[in-house]
Amino acid sequence: MNKISKLALVVGLNAGLVMTAGAAEMNWRMATPWSGGPWLERDAQMFADRVSELSNGEIAIEVYPGGTLGSALRVTNTVKSGVAQISHNYINYDYGTDPTTALLAGHSSGLTPEEFMLWMYEGGGVELYEEYRRDVFDVVAFPCAILGTEIFLHSNKPVRTLEDFQGLRLRTSGAWAEIASRLGASTVVMAGSDIYSSLERGVIDAAEWGSPEMNRPTGFQEVAQYVVIPGVHQSGGFLECQVNSNTWESLSEQQQQMLRLAGKMSVFETWLASSFADLDAYQELVDGPNEIIELDQSFIDAIYAETELWEDEYAAANEWFARVLESQRDFKNDMNNWSQYRLPIGVMGR
Repeated sequence: MNKISKLALVVGLNAGLVMTAGAAEMNWRMATPWSGGPWLERDAQMFADRVSELSNGEIAIEVYPGGTLGSALRVTNTVKSGVAQISHNYINYDYGTDPTTALLAGHSSGLTPEEFMLWMYEGGGVELYEEYRRDVFDVVAFPCAILGTEIFLHSNKPVRTLEDFQGLRLRTSGAWAEIASRLGASTVVMAGSDIYSSLERGVIDAAEWGSPEMNRPTGFQEVAQYVVIPGVHQSGGFLECQVNSNTWESLSEQQQQMLRLAGKMSVFETWLASSFADLDAYQELVDGPNEIIELDQSFIDAIYAETELWEDEYAAANEWFARVLESQRDFKNDMNNWSQYRLPIGVMGR
């Protein structure tokens, strides 16, 4: 009986340890706006995988496509309410609540992906990002993917100059919808799923969407003859991961730091993957039947000038906008001598 009692005690202790270990495991739902493509299948899943690896399986994240856990364009609300513990999101979808989101998502400021990463991780951007999301939206957020430079337009009309831009029926969104309107375009906001048919039927003249890699599967190049570059309207930016505030507070400091680290690792890895994929996707456009058009420098200068006016107007009325804008402009000043000693990326030297 003594041996049986000891055996029962050991089994009981082991069962208790298993139950404790099971209780320590966290199974999280990740809400996203993405119906498919690299942002869902590569970037969001990459972050989930990194968290699993860094936590030794303690935190398991299941990635859900857009619309599964709530509105695809209201992911912040899905996380804030606790329906999802975490998200993979584009902060600019909250532009209607606060335009400061445009500065953190990327807009026509001229910051490249590489400059954005420098500002975010060495120039104080990531601290501002997290503080801003907590203060205004009551979620904890940090970058977890990089956005490459976009195609300026897939267009049925050639656009080179500011004059060509006048009255152009342009599908766009967010800050660029405002700035493009101020520059003379007739802007239209519509879901990405409607762009192809609208270009094909002539409902719109042109559309902007994403980088070469992101645009390739859309087929825009099949229904719009002209590919206009460079994407000065969105020269770089970030996607974010948001964590429910109560979920975040239940974590240890080490777990919180681990999530931030997983985000930083994912930013770097998505920069590598997307930058390389863009090379092949853009070459397809060059080799295909489309005509590549480069914007005149005078138009690019006009975009930057109008962007600065737009920024100043919002900064005068919005404290958070002013704080983030000041930080980014200070960083740009610090970057002034970059080109004096660093060779440009992608330019072959001899």
